[in-house]
Amino acid sequence: MQRRILLPGLILAAITLASCSSTSAPSAMTSALGGSNPLMGMLTSQLGVTQQQAEGGVGSILKLANEKMARGDFDQVAALIPGASKYMDTARKLGAYAGQIGDLAGLTSSLGKLGISPDTAASFIPAVTDFVGKAGGSELGGKLAAALK
Repeated sequence: MQRRILLPGLILAAITLASCSSTSAPSAMTSALGGSNPLMGMLTSQLGVTQQQAEGGVGSILKLANEKMARGDFDQVAALIPGASKYMDTARKLGAYAGQIGDLAGLTSSLGKLGISPDTAASFIPAVTDFVGKAGGSELGGKLAAALK
């Protein structure tokens, strides 16, 4: 009797797993969760920026971090942010920067070109460094914060 119940349950589980592996299911799930990157979801929901502003802003932060951090440290930061190089390309394509960002004033200017106000930028930068600190440890978060000054 138990085999009759178990076999249909196994078949249903196999069908469910097969449907989840299709290309549309993950993207639908990703959309429902607000994107595949928890950092983007946090920035858009807590700071009220658009997805494009979040991506360009993170890209600008990563650009400055790449300019100022030791290579290995930057690589660790970039590894914590899925799509890091894509975000840097997005920021450049959106006109946030053309060359070097250089320092905090350049970063604030870069964020401004994305339509992010100075007040929001003042919250945006620590939100990203806090995210990195929680995901990669306080030492790495501190290194990122120091690079953005």
